Amino acid sequence: MLLPAAICQSVFDSLNGGAALYETSLWFESEFWWLGGRYERIIVKNLNYRAGNNQILNDLSLTIPADKFVGLMGPNGCGKSTLLKHLYRVLPIQQGEITFDGTPLAAIPLREAAQQIGVMGQFHAVNFDFTVWQIVMMGRTPYKKGFDDDTEEDAQLAMEALRKVGMWDRAKRSFASLSGGEQQRVMLARVLCQQPSYLILDEPTNHLDITYQLELLEVIKGLGVGVIAALHDLNLASLFCDEIFIMKKGQMVKHGTPSKLINEDLIRDVYAVKSVVSAHDDGTPIVTYRRQGLSGNSGESP
Repeated sequence: MLLPAAICQSVFDSLNGGAALYETSLWFESEFWWLGGRYERIIVKNLNYRAGNNQILNDLSLTIPADKFVGLMGPNGCGKSTLLKHLYRVLPIQQGEITFDGTPLAAIPLREAAQQIGVMGQFHAVNFDFTVWQIVMMGRTPYKKGFDDDTEEDAQLAMEALRKVGMWDRAKRSFASLSGGEQQRVMLARVLCQQPSYLILDEPTNHLDITYQLELLEVIKGLGVGVIAALHDLNLASLFCDEIFIMKKGQMVKHGTPSKLINEDLIRDVYAVKSVVSAHDDGTPIVTYRRQGLSGNSGESP
């Protein structure tokens, strides 16, 4: 079933967190500038963002290579999602700079950005009763002009993406009928169908049990693309991230490999919790949290 182009774009934008990563007239095709190739790195320099009286990002700088799985870590409210929303252009840059291979993000045509950057947010509101297959095929939207039909190549890419995430047998199911974890896997398949050079993932393991958390991150790890993912679970970050960036109060406070960075002192300083950090045989950190008790309570009976 072919979907009206206007519906495809509307849903594509909403599934990208409301981002305008893809913007072109659906009634006539304008010229756009193609930089060529795939991006090698994203550089964020001195990024500041204020919402009302709250300073959300504070002089934030980092470099994200295209061949690494990078985890953004930190307590709730530290600015992880705000940074990601700048990368996929939901939020405007108030102060600072974001460049892709030296080109300012704002100078990159939105269609091209959508071909290079795949986004999977936390929420997947869909206002139409689409099938799983139709949702995944929307990943091809940035490559189409106006009323272009789906091609055999499009179908092959969608089929491969659904198989990678273990959802091929549900291709004809209604997206709305799926569990939260199944919907998350379908959204990853849609992103894979875009063939991006970067994946931006905001809490990608939400709604998944531990089996699917591990399977999903294994799929992402094996894609060979740059990944920047906001994560909460330090143990998952230890297993899958090549590098982690620790954020606190809108600033980048630590950066390095999990084995060098994750320790009891860092967890106490950043998260204000007690923990014990041991290691797998390969040196990968294992974090075990200790009961904190109630604030001001010694844990002893009166």
